[in-house]
Amino acid sequence: MTQSAFRAKLLTFTGDPAQSPDAAVFHEDGVVIVEDGRVAASGAWSALKDRVSDGASVQDLRDKLIVPGFIDTHIHYPQTDMIASPAPGLLPWLETYTFPTERGFADEAVAADTARFFVDELLASGTTTALVYCTVHKQSADALFTASEAKNLRMVAGKVLMDRHCPDFLRDTPQTGYDDSAELIARWHNNGRQMYALTPRFAPTSTEAQLEACEALAKAHGDIFIQSHVAENLDEVAWVKSLFPRQRSYLDVYDHYSLLRRRAVYGHCIWLDDEDRRRMAETGAVAAHCPTSNLFLGSGLFDFAKAQETQMPVTLATDVGGGTSFSMLQTMNEAHKVARMGGHHLTATRMFWLATAGAAQALDLADKIGTLAPQSEADFVVLDPKATPLLARRTARADSLEELLFAFALLGDDRAVYETYAAGARVHSREQARR
Repeated sequence: MTQSAFRAKLLTFTGDPAQSPDAAVFHEDGVVIVEDGRVAASGAWSALKDRVSDGASVQDLRDKLIVPGFIDTHIHYPQTDMIASPAPGLLPWLETYTFPTERGFADEAVAADTARFFVDELLASGTTTALVYCTVHKQSADALFTASEAKNLRMVAGKVLMDRHCPDFLRDTPQTGYDDSAELIARWHNNGRQMYALTPRFAPTSTEAQLEACEALAKAHGDIFIQSHVAENLDEVAWVKSLFPRQRSYLDVYDHYSLLRRRAVYGHCIWLDDEDRRRMAETGAVAAHCPTSNLFLGSGLFDFAKAQETQMPVTLATDVGGGTSFSMLQTMNEAHKVARMGGHHLTATRMFWLATAGAAQALDLADKIGTLAPQSEADFVVLDPKATPLLARRTARADSLEELLFAFALLGDDRAVYETYAAGARVHSREQARR
């Protein structure tokens, strides 16, 4: 048994800070003890120091903060190279930049190179788990999983399904999409720390036949994830209404094909109505809120108050490349502002929960990731409150945990990530990256 210990300020969660004032657990002088890739214990140094074995490696990080690894619930790895591309809206952006870029992933070398860079960029931002969209090409998913497996990450990904309203070079069929997805599920789902997500891009780019194929796959594999987009943009909502006139709403299209359930994650969820939100709450389907993307593309403002009122599960996501940063700290920054525009105050403590334990709970992975609880997989991030002169000046004046976390969320980015660990192994070091 190999033991390592990390002494630092610690933050973890036992529940939603919006529901319980004691849900955020903070130790000014804490320790995480890791054995064979899992958390053996975490808590106050004074209470646990005798559990640190004589031969253990002990890192003294007392001037830094350890939090569970961030979980990004909606991101497109093929769009890494087209991030920050100008366009007047979602649909022109897809046609001008997204589809031409994704065409290149027919080349296995392009897919492999992008996947490696993408994974390293996630880790540099403190993200240890993500729900990742690949392209329509089967090899794009193989490339992403291979890059993730090399770092022993807990990753969820899937090949995109599109059989209409897209260029011919990105089009599959209901049968080929089914066959490729089934093959990838067999190869990657629950293979080590890799997990598969059935990935119809969004309702307009799948025929009824393809959505029926998705329904069959989802029923055959009850523990896989499902990911897609819903109600992001008003033009898109109107388009879906014209394509599926018999369904009550955009969300109802997915419900009709039995694609709302636990582990089903839908990006954006801006233009839902209360019945949609209640349906998501009833089924356990998750809304992945993507604030930087929604602002960049002018899609609209996510309604936190109504989501909370209906108890619809919500997580945070970057949505690169519509999103403009890989950093979950920067995503928190924009999420706070979006919430304020809707009259809702989103605390930093709750944003950290949404990006860690809250996401793990919503994804049905709370026994594996998202906290520093004993036996959880040892995925965590070391944050540096002195990463920049401004952050150092502000955090030195923080009088509470909320103020400290708020400074990280509003002033932090990848520079604040000192180290990232996956299954107890260091997979990113800021100091080494700078050399």
